[in-house]
Amino acid sequence: MPLISIPWIDADEPFPPVSTALANGLLAAGADLSTPRLLQAYQQGLFPWYNPGEPVLWWSPDPRAILRCDAFKLSKSLAKTCRRIARQEQDSNARWRITTDVDFLAVIQQCAAVRQYQEGTWISDEIIQAYYQLHLQKYAHSIEVWQDNQLVGGLYGVKIGRFFFGESMFSLVSDASKVALYYLTRCLLQLGIPYIDCQQETAHLLSLGAHTVPRSTFIELLQQYTSAPPTPWHVGQLSAQGQWIALQ
Repeated sequence: MPLISIPWIDADEPFPPVSTALANGLLAAGADLSTPRLLQAYQQGLFPWYNPGEPVLWWSPDPRAILRCDAFKLSKSLAKTCRRIARQEQDSNARWRITTDVDFLAVIQQCAAVRQYQEGTWISDEIIQAYYQLHLQKYAHSIEVWQDNQLVGGLYGVKIGRFFFGESMFSLVSDASKVALYYLTRCLLQLGIPYIDCQQETAHLLSLGAHTVPRSTFIELLQQYTSAPPTPWHVGQLSAQGQWIALQ
């Protein structure tokens, strides 16, 4: 079987065209995880995904999985949970609370821990530090799900312009990550952000309303929405309508 090679890029080199990616979506190796490089990658439809100890690998799958925020599939059981949370959101003694950017580092660390326990993780210390820097620059954000003041679920991703790139989510109790994703869709719709990049197709994401589009269509969406004026993201509690409310 012939060897398949991919380009190696140094820190100061641009990415190759995404159209040159292999059939599995692998485009290139090398470069770094600096904030400017990551922002450049996302705007071109790329994301890093590699095992600890490997060089950084850059991917651009075709087709690409995305979720339209207004197409999230709310199951009967999940709808019941979300209604229960909504009824108590103004109660200072509520068992459940949904927040944004209250503890980004804890969310990404939990995503790494849960995945390591289940199937190994690409969320290495290097990834955690890189995305924490993105967070400090107000590009990376988290949704936290709290039960009895304990962090039991959440997700994190990157927002550029009016496009959100989902990265990972975790759940320590039933449906907590689904609640986080549902609240994220409500929040993004309030901000005029219609899509979430889900990167790769999975049965779980499809069950929540995700679908696939050709890479070329995805790139067109990026060009339209990442260049749009960004809308402000806040730290605090989210309501069921996706609006920020004062923390209790």
